[in-house]
Amino acid sequence: MAVLLQNSKLPQIYTYIIMNKIYFTIKLLDINIGIECMYDSTRAFCAGYETDEETDFTVSVKQTDIEFERGRSIADLGYDFSDAYLETLAVYRKISEKIPFYDGFLFHSSAIAVDGQAYLFTAKSGTGKSTHTRLWRKYFGDRAVMVNDDKPFIKVADTPLVYGTPWNGKHRLGSNISVPIKAICILTRSEDNYIYPISGAEALPMLIQQTYRAYDGAALSKTMTLLDKLIKQVRFYKLGCNMDIEAAKIAYEGMRE
Repeated sequence: MAVLLQNSKLPQIYTYIIMNKIYFTIKLLDINIGIECMYDSTRAFCAGYETDEETDFTVSVKQTDIEFERGRSIADLGYDFSDAYLETLAVYRKISEKIPFYDGFLFHSSAIAVDGQAYLFTAKSGTGKSTHTRLWRKYFGDRAVMVNDDKPFIKVADTPLVYGTPWNGKHRLGSNISVPIKAICILTRSEDNYIYPISGAEALPMLIQQTYRAYDGAALSKTMTLLDKLIKQVRFYKLGCNMDIEAAKIAYEGMRE
């Protein structure tokens, strides 16, 4: 028996519940992705990205996928999350395994757009990516729009684009938009604020570290090909910053030209 539920937030978008499974479709990277999951909270988590268009591919989450995420969370963080939360992680992992074949990949960063151009800040966890883009929002006001504060997708096309996703950090900062990438910046903590350009080769080790690396060999190979293309298209910078508002001004002025 199937139960058809209309999403009150998005008219004409429907969720199907069949045999205790929930089905819906979201659009990411201009790809229509079917989701088959067990928890309605996963659909709610993806609110704002749903579509009624025909799917390009479907990902299905099983209990074994949730247990896999549980093992990773306990090993990496020492914490056992709920099944419902772990299901959202399983969904993004399954999507990330497939999107390299659509010229995209997940890139851990805080992405912000100013005047229609995106600046991506990446660094090791805890360095202050989100804190720095918060300074940009304070400095630029309405000119600044958060694309995604944690796990945006990058599409490597003639003009590389960054896309918002539902996986946008603990503060849920992001937008369902795509923006041309102006620059990618590796952020470090420093008592003084400074910025200088670096080559794609210099940036590559951090790019690889911060990019989702697929378990599937063919998908991983395609991801590396996309990274190689990206470093020839985008400018890269190294930013040393304290967490003063002046850091946002120096970073922007250093990258906008």
